[in-house]
Amino acid sequence: MNLKCGIVGLPNVGKSTLFNALSNAGAEAANFPFCTIDPNVGLVPVPDERLDQLANLVNPKVTVPATIEFVDIAGLVKGASEGKGKGNAFLSHIREVDLIVHVVRCFDDDDVIHVEGSIDPERDIHIIEDELILKDLESVEKRVDNLKKQSKSGDKKMSAQLEIVDRLAKHLQDGNTARTFEVTHEEKQAYRDLSLLSDKPVLYACNVSETDVNSGNEYVETVRKVAARFNDELVIFCAKIEAEIAELDDEGKEMFLEELGIESAGLDRLIQAAYKKLGLITYFTAGPKEVRAWTIKKGMKAPQAAAVIHTDFEKGFIRAETISFSDYVELGSEKAAREAGKMRQEGKEYIVNDGDVMLFRFNV
Repeated sequence: MNLKCGIVGLPNVGKSTLFNALSNAGAEAANFPFCTIDPNVGLVPVPDERLDQLANLVNPKVTVPATIEFVDIAGLVKGASEGKGKGNAFLSHIREVDLIVHVVRCFDDDDVIHVEGSIDPERDIHIIEDELILKDLESVEKRVDNLKKQSKSGDKKMSAQLEIVDRLAKHLQDGNTARTFEVTHEEKQAYRDLSLLSDKPVLYACNVSETDVNSGNEYVETVRKVAARFNDELVIFCAKIEAEIAELDDEGKEMFLEELGIESAGLDRLIQAAYKKLGLITYFTAGPKEVRAWTIKKGMKAPQAAAVIHTDFEKGFIRAETISFSDYVELGSEKAAREAGKMRQEGKEYIVNDGDVMLFRFNV
């Protein structure tokens, strides 16, 4: 599944440093606004100890992790919705992502300028939020105008859509995000194709100093209160530390984290939080040629999960031979799991569980 997370925020909050650490893609990072002009894209492996455990048991020729795509979007400023700071281009990049990773500056440093002149996480969050709302309002008002013309013919369907979209326009005009607009799934079809920016799920990434990476600080608590409005996830990280970790091998990374008293890298926690926010889970395929992790939406049935590998798997689906991860590891192999009666034969209605090790049978 080609899922994208867009990294956004004001200039100089640590977006590109975070992106560099995530993907080692070398996005330029400097102490001035609009350093990142075109969106940098990085395909990042999803850390999962279970994949390593399976690989150690199977000893395949290749081990392939699940991946998630991160897009480093240049810093937005007040007035971006009107085109300031190349805002229109940057906002169009956000429209293409599934999840917004909103990086918020939560550290004091006189050597790193702040585009607004002071540190105020809540203000900074609202600046970005307001620009997304204003851009959405522009799209929705255009839709209202079009529907008004179409409904003049007496088309009841167009009139019904107009009522919904007109309510949404008023909701945005009052400074509310599209994701707080109360509407049924059916009613949402009236504007779903607009891909509204303020309707996207958000994950807050609080960039703190080295001394606050474990405990957080008052700035982080401010962001936590904002995030609680939508039950959003929040991750604390230190961009400087993550940049250093990115240069180390696995052994060096483990030693470095231990020295700092940090259980896991902020980037690992960020990726896991993004997975959770997007409602994603992982299943595995395991054989002598390849052990691989596959990303699917939670609640997917076996045929749809098989389609992630190849669409033909869904079309000709017969059954899924399934072993739970815990059973596979405990018994040590597919053969042992089968002999112990732990390999289940699942049909088209089977809902895949996180960690399932699966073998699909299908007709060509």
